[in-house]
Amino acid sequence: MSLYKDILKLSQAIIHSENSVEDKMQSICDLLNNKLENYDWTGFYTADIKNRVLHLGPYTGETSDHTTIPYGKGICGQAAETEKTFLIDDVSAESNYIACSIHVKSEIVVPIIKDGIMVGQIDIDSNTPAAFTNDDQHLLEQICTELASYI
Repeated sequence: MSLYKDILKLSQAIIHSENSVEDKMQSICDLLNNKLENYDWTGFYTADIKNRVLHLGPYTGETSDHTTIPYGKGICGQAAETEKTFLIDDVSAESNYIACSIHVKSEIVVPIIKDGIMVGQIDIDSNTPAAFTNDDQHLLEQICTELASYI
């Protein structure tokens, strides 16, 4: 558990730094991917609220073809529409899943809520089934809550 506390402290230092929002997001992606072995792709999507579309922002991992995702489509789109965290143990069991890589087995998506509006999200894919725990969810939700004020 102390690993998650350490990562949270490092994330908070990044979030409260003088860097741009994009640099903060990229640094958080790099930190999570480097420190947590089941994190195989970590990225942020920002919300185009008017057009109800997510746009790929900073990320760490393989290149993604999914640079724009409509609300409601895939796990990210569902998280955008419901403004709720999605922790998926087996992506192959999801009828609405958008495959980014044939290697992905599980995914977690946490919305970033600012002033009651979903302004973005963090999306993490793992090549390991059931890779994410409540500790991951709690860590990511704390990061997103702190990051929200900078978006």
